[in-house]
Amino acid sequence: MAEVSKPAFLVDATSDPVVIRVDGRASFQNSPSLNEFFGTMIAQGKSRFVMDFHNCTSMDSTFLGVLAGAALLLRKQPAPGSLVLCRLGARNLELVRNLGLHRMLTVDSDMDAVNLNAVSALANVPDKGELESARLVLAAHENLVEAEESNRARFQDVLNFLKNRVTQG
Repeated sequence: MAEVSKPAFLVDATSDPVVIRVDGRASFQNSPSLNEFFGTMIAQGKSRFVMDFHNCTSMDSTFLGVLAGAALLLRKQPAPGSLVLCRLGARNLELVRNLGLHRMLTVDSDMDAVNLNAVSALANVPDKGELESARLVLAAHENLVEAEESNRARFQDVLNFLKNRVTQG
């Protein structure tokens, strides 16, 4: 796996399916831009997404919760869409399975590299402050619980902390 100095999400928003390549670490720091991208694309009628993780060095729970949220949103569309994860390394595949996400999205270990034709990098969403960040992280973890109820015990302390933080404003 190639080491990437700066994490990035490279996208081809004009293709069908929409292609997203994850380079570097996928974390709470860059999840807001991906979350916003999914929302925009789904609002524009896009319903099929493929994500290439070949160059993804690691993922945290907030990022995985954003994926769960996108999968949940795609399921709720009049014509349900799909989110396919391909070329996951062993550790990232283990994380996806441990959180039960493989039950709500597709993991394709046989897919070859996906082509990015009209490549653009998602720009980081401007920092909206600590409270908005806490709301995103809370929503991401609530998505993980909705995806797999057993995640509630795993993230109970995080959920309680973030709920208190959001409530206090």
